[in-house]
Amino acid sequence: MGSLPWGYWIVKIFKGIDIRKSGSGNIGAANVYRTAGPFLGILTVILDILKGIIPVFLLKKFHQTDFSPLFFVIVGIITILGHNYSIFLKGKGGKGVSCSFGVILALFPMAAISSFLVWSFIFIISGYVSLGSIISALFLPFFIFVFHKNFIYNITGIGIFLIILFSHRSNIKRLIQKKENKINLWKK
Repeated sequence: MGSLPWGYWIVKIFKGIDIRKSGSGNIGAANVYRTAGPFLGILTVILDILKGIIPVFLLKKFHQTDFSPLFFVIVGIITILGHNYSIFLKGKGGKGVSCSFGVILALFPMAAISSFLVWSFIFIISGYVSLGSIISALFLPFFIFVFHKNFIYNITGIGIFLIILFSHRSNIKRLIQKKENKINLWKK
């Protein structure tokens, strides 16, 4: 499920273009938003969040007494990695932010909401989706510790932060060089 490249498929279906050859070249919601418009960008966010939520939620719903927290975490991490390295796009994919949000929403809702508030604040004041993503991921392990105090979950938060940090290497370079793309919500 994590490998479903919604941003790529949506833009291909509705606009007839390969999103990987437009804008930043990423299949994620920010590039879809900038390249194909707000509606398709928002649709991409929703579908990417759902693909993070659904596997973990279904496992928790139907097998909660049979598995340890580690199993839920493994399913979540595999879902995120499936997004970042999609089998449908020959190992290429997105940066994992929306999918990760879905996973953390299913695993630790209060930590997810707290991280989303950090992301929203950073994005609104800076206009940089990537900066909001990196900083909110940095705060994720802290929020997990505050709300869950579970060693496996704390390690998971650190792991998700590292995945997001790794996937944003090029964004970090562009932020340092002041060449990163912004999204101005108030212009569209």
